[in-house]
Amino acid sequence: MNYDLIVIGSGPGGYVAAIRGAQLGLKTAIVESAELGGVCLNWGCIPTKALLKSAQVFQYLLHAETYGVCFDKFSSRDTIKPDLEKMVARSRNVAETMNKGVAFLLQKNKVDVIRGFGKVKPNKIVEVKSLESGETNEYSANHIIIATGARSRELPNLPQDGKKIIDYRKAMTMLKQPESMVVVGSGAIGSEFAYFYQSIGTKVTLIEFLSQIVPAEDADVSAQLSRSFRKNSMKIMVDSSIEHVDTTGDLCKCTIKTKKGEEIIEAEIVLSAVGITTNIEHIGLEDVGIEIDETKIKVDEFYRTNQDGYYAIGDVVHGPALAHVASHEALVCVEKIAGLNPHPVNYNNVPGCTYTTPEIASVGLSEKKAQEAGYEIKVGKFPFTASGKATAAGNRDGFVKVIFDAKTDEMLGCHMIGDTVTEMISEAVIIREKNIKAHEILSAIHPHPTMSEALMEAVAAAYGQAVHL
Repeated sequence: MNYDLIVIGSGPGGYVAAIRGAQLGLKTAIVESAELGGVCLNWGCIPTKALLKSAQVFQYLLHAETYGVCFDKFSSRDTIKPDLEKMVARSRNVAETMNKGVAFLLQKNKVDVIRGFGKVKPNKIVEVKSLESGETNEYSANHIIIATGARSRELPNLPQDGKKIIDYRKAMTMLKQPESMVVVGSGAIGSEFAYFYQSIGTKVTLIEFLSQIVPAEDADVSAQLSRSFRKNSMKIMVDSSIEHVDTTGDLCKCTIKTKKGEEIIEAEIVLSAVGITTNIEHIGLEDVGIEIDETKIKVDEFYRTNQDGYYAIGDVVHGPALAHVASHEALVCVEKIAGLNPHPVNYNNVPGCTYTTPEIASVGLSEKKAQEAGYEIKVGKFPFTASGKATAAGNRDGFVKVIFDAKTDEMLGCHMIGDTVTEMISEAVIIREKNIKAHEILSAIHPHPTMSEALMEAVAAAYGQAVHL
């Protein structure tokens, strides 16, 4: 079979590339060895959000009386019980629904789906090995996009056995709720699972090697999340590293190195959430002569490798390992292949979201990084304790923080923590993309009462015009 475009991997980079290619008139195929939709849809972004929604509903029931909802049947934690098995079943059903949606979109756009493990070969050939029969077939294409994604990173001193020391996949499919859990790593994955299990009654200890949890976020955001987590009785250990885990007993005996010395923590489960590693092994890169930089494939601004006709997008290239980044890279890559003139991805304006409670959303420079870069800055912060909508909703933890260049009045960064802030960050992304100035933001009417008006209020605070503070 000869194609204009073959995409290896059907995650949020791969399937978007395939569909866009087909839309632009390219005869397209996609190669996938597992579920359509990749990790994000099947084992990451989507099913974890389903679990987090179940946790949120559980918490609402526990605190229903504070909203004036009183009924004897559900009046305390003794009568309201989390059912992890049913939560997981709902989560898997959500993932399955989305998986079918991707299959429908590929079929609708006449993209051929080739099942099996894909490997690139010289002369623009893709070899696909069937995982069922072991049979191999070869397909040719004018353009081949590698979008094979990533998997859970494993530390040498924290080997995952899938039973007591687990990764994110196991964490989202456990059928028995553990009484205690140690989560190693406080990035988005670690913090989300730590919140989920703590909120349904598991005793969680969150361990972070660096000096703050969610270390990629602004320091004020990290401090707020720490307060919120500790208010829910979660134990947080920063400047700490896990040295060894003894799994021979009923409980995991974790040796934690801290600034004060070693501490032993026992837990039923240890979740390793220390990042990801790329899936670039055994896919033929060396045979084709495609250059790699450590664990990443080297590409230019349009995702061309050093070999003509071979491209790479998503987690396997340098840049934030985020689903929305992979999708955007896919569009830029394919549109360039099709002869259009797309703008390269602006990696300085990529929003990041963490779906804990409270949620986190941010884009651009933190206050510290703006200062280190030499900017003269104006900083404004609007706390949700001053928000009518947040007060009415009963979720007042958090704030919106903005950082402006004092000389140009352009937004350098925006950092949010609070209820539904992941739905609000897009305004800041557009503000930065279009270089909208502070006074232009203030001249745009924001609806009241909303959570989103907090961004306007934070801008007003940065320029000494705050009315509601």
